[in-house]
This record gives sequence, C-alpha cells and structure tokens, in this order.
Amino acid sequence: MTVDIDARHLLCPLPVLRLRRALQPLPSGATVRLVATDPAAVIDVPHFCAEGGHELVSVEPSEPGARAFTVRRA
Repeated sequence: MTVDIDARHLLCPLPVLRLRRALQPLPSGATVRLVATDPAAVIDVPHFCAEGGHELVSVEPSEPGARAFTVRRA
C-alpha cells in the first residue's frame, strides 16, 4: 500500500506535517510518497524519519524543482 501526498508549493513545516498525518493511521510497513518543492524538505524529511524511526526508502527528482520522498512506516 502506497499513499501519495502532493506537497508542491508548500513551505516548511507543511510537507512534513502532511507526511506525519498520512503515516499515523497506516500499518507498519506501509509506504508514503511525498512530492515536495520546498528546498528545506531534503533536510526536514530525513530528520523526521530518523526521529520517528521511519525508513527513508528513496529521494528522487520528480519534476523540475520537485523531489519525491518515499517513506516506509515503522
């Protein structure tokens, strides 16, 4: 199960807050794909994952100016 979040054009801390909200009801092992244009997301998302024990599976360019973060719930 993968949940997609479109956080393009949202600034810190909104992309991470949307990621946290999406992960909360999911079972362990579920994945969320967050697409964000906020440059701070490359720092915020890995930090959020480390603090919450979630796995940052991948970070990939998505479209011009955006990155896709795939996170697996702990």
